[in-house]
Amino acid sequence: METKELKQAFEKTYGKQPQAIYFAPGRVNLIGEHTDYNGGYVFPCALSFGTYLLLAENTDNKLRFQSLNISENVEVSVSDIHPLSNRCWANYPLGCIAQYINRGFQLTKGYDLLFWGNVPAGAGLSSSAAIEVVTACAFNDVLDAGYDKTEFAKIGQLSEHEYAGVNCGIMDQFASAQGKKDHAIFLNCQTLEFQLVPVKLDGIKVVIANTHSPHKLDSGTYNDRVKESREALAKKDYTNPRARHFISEVKRTTDAVEALQKGDIATFGQLMNQSHVSLRDDYEVTGPELDAMAEAAWKIDGVIGSRMTGGGFGGCTVSLVKDEAIPTFIEQVGKEYKAKTGLTAEFYVAEIGDGVKKIDD
Repeated sequence: METKELKQAFEKTYGKQPQAIYFAPGRVNLIGEHTDYNGGYVFPCALSFGTYLLLAENTDNKLRFQSLNISENVEVSVSDIHPLSNRCWANYPLGCIAQYINRGFQLTKGYDLLFWGNVPAGAGLSSSAAIEVVTACAFNDVLDAGYDKTEFAKIGQLSEHEYAGVNCGIMDQFASAQGKKDHAIFLNCQTLEFQLVPVKLDGIKVVIANTHSPHKLDSGTYNDRVKESREALAKKDYTNPRARHFISEVKRTTDAVEALQKGDIATFGQLMNQSHVSLRDDYEVTGPELDAMAEAAWKIDGVIGSRMTGGGFGGCTVSLVKDEAIPTFIEQVGKEYKAKTGLTAEFYVAEIGDGVKKIDD
């Protein structure tokens, strides 16, 4: 949807023009999964698709949340901000606004907000983080808070913890905030030190495969893995599979970044495959759909590497595929996946884009 169409939608919804438009991208993690909440290394990149937010002041002292993707509309008083009913989508942006209030900022006016996103919901590409980061950025301007993009990521993470009930790490929000076109982010999740690494893939594309088995991070299993891994690492029980995954995945991530910087894409791909196996066997967060997708990809000539990406329990795989193999990849992997699961996959040839921004037009 173009900016002009979004403005028309806002006017149709609220009877006035928006005062500002913001955009935050979804993300895909190339390697380094389920390490962020334990302070490990990750290597995500922002995508070219994401979430738009249009907003304007109102005189009713209300926060109105509407989305062109979701039929549920929400209205709350600026003087009574609190978590809404479980699984209400507006908890994600509302939690970000609450973080500003918790830091001493005051809402002296109401705001009408309209969201639209082209991140496939439930695909594990961080549609929730995009909503959080775009809201954090917008209200940074509204309140003249003066925060930087890293602070937007922290605000989004706290919103997820306190309003959505998911004990996530900071990777998704950080990638949505700090992404840069044609670069991935080598992030130390303990210190938040990061390096933007050029992703130079000569004749190779990043291909995302959506299992259409939606992941549900708020189902509790994700939080179980957080608890299990933290307990094992605190006890230094490195024979525990959860801890073993963390230790090995951190090493795979640092090795993969080094390989990419050397132009050794074959090694990078092998490490991606090993990551999936560890997530399947030691961390147990893949499931039959993600396993079927990865296993089908591994059989295709021209596939450098393939693994699940995101929180797991459904969602997407990410693969590095030679240009000439992409049509075969989509046809054969899609065919085998449907035969095994009965589900129809969807494929996206990804473009690596920039992080959150205000759109000037």
